[in-house]
Amino acid sequence: MPLQKKQDVVHGLTGQFCDARREQRYRWSIQERVRSEFRLAVSVAAGVFGMFAIADYYLLGLTRAFYTLLALRVVVVSLCLLVVYLVRQGSKCDDRRWLHAIPLWVFATGIILIVPLRPESLSTQITAVVVATMAFYLLIPNRLMIVTAASLYLNIGFLVAAVLFADVAPVPTLLISLLLIMGMVVGFFALLRLEILQRKQYALLHEERDQNSQLHQEIAHRKSLEEQLRVLAERDALTKLNNRGHFMNVAKQLLQSCQADRTPFSLLMIDVDHFKHINDTWGHSYGDGVLVRIAEVCANALRPSDVIGRFGGEEFVVALPSTSAAEAEHIAERLKQRVAALVFKDGVSELTPSVTIGVATKDAEASGLEALIKRADELLYEGKRAGRDRVVVGREGLSPR
Repeated sequence: MPLQKKQDVVHGLTGQFCDARREQRYRWSIQERVRSEFRLAVSVAAGVFGMFAIADYYLLGLTRAFYTLLALRVVVVSLCLLVVYLVRQGSKCDDRRWLHAIPLWVFATGIILIVPLRPESLSTQITAVVVATMAFYLLIPNRLMIVTAASLYLNIGFLVAAVLFADVAPVPTLLISLLLIMGMVVGFFALLRLEILQRKQYALLHEERDQNSQLHQEIAHRKSLEEQLRVLAERDALTKLNNRGHFMNVAKQLLQSCQADRTPFSLLMIDVDHFKHINDTWGHSYGDGVLVRIAEVCANALRPSDVIGRFGGEEFVVALPSTSAAEAEHIAERLKQRVAALVFKDGVSELTPSVTIGVATKDAEASGLEALIKRADELLYEGKRAGRDRVVVGREGLSPR
């Protein structure tokens, strides 16, 4: 049986969790409710017990027996109300079980002592004992063992008092015993069933909470995986820039927005000069490090509205929304200078990289992104043929400069 199921096993006779720690957590969770129900039940019972002084007066008058019964009822009611006060003043985590037992034993003692004081009212007292027994079980919450002990004390004590002071014959004694036993059995199993059902409900509630917690964790895990997959689908594995596909999607949206607003749109095509020589001389790992550093420098030099991506190999591409040719040229020169400021050392020699940049700009009425990329690429290669390490600017329909 799984560990969780073992914790939720309920004892068939006590109605409590077999796991002591589980039972303790359960009792702590219902402590405030139990305290409130206990105070109400004891207060009502004390009031009812005290009100029977009126019946004593009509039956006995102002006699010594009446005053004795009155004193008894006052003591019982006072002790019960004192217990109610102590329970009310206790802290939320206070679990003094003896406080819950005192009113039951006080009530039981009071009912038993009525027999020698009013033996002629035995038939009425039998009904009172049965009702009190049922009330013990049904009105005192979650205290099955305490209630059972008090109930046994009440019924056995009443039966003994009836035999000693009311001169009950053997046959009536047997009948009374059967009636009292029936009341105890019904009350015991009624409270036992309630105890078991409450604990099963508690266990199901916690199982549901655990499942909900696991579900939330699973959802969070799935969202994390989805985010990782999205990053993998949109980002270049080496440089962490936008990959070519994602860049094209974003750049197309930016271009369409610029065309709708009738603002210019520029694009930079960047190529790392002599990158093959870098790989051949220092190795591909070294070359990858150069690409990563150049990508970081370019990304940090751009505006928040600009979008950069790795176009392939040693080429990068930058979309510049709402940017004129002159502004794009200024940005390209800044990128070139930032890259030129990088210095790579391998312990023997050092490398200062450079880039060639082609700058193409379209007005609002110009054609699509692919044509602009093609134009920027042509300008890039014009710069490479002219000696590299330069920015070549062109505008659709105009010669590069």
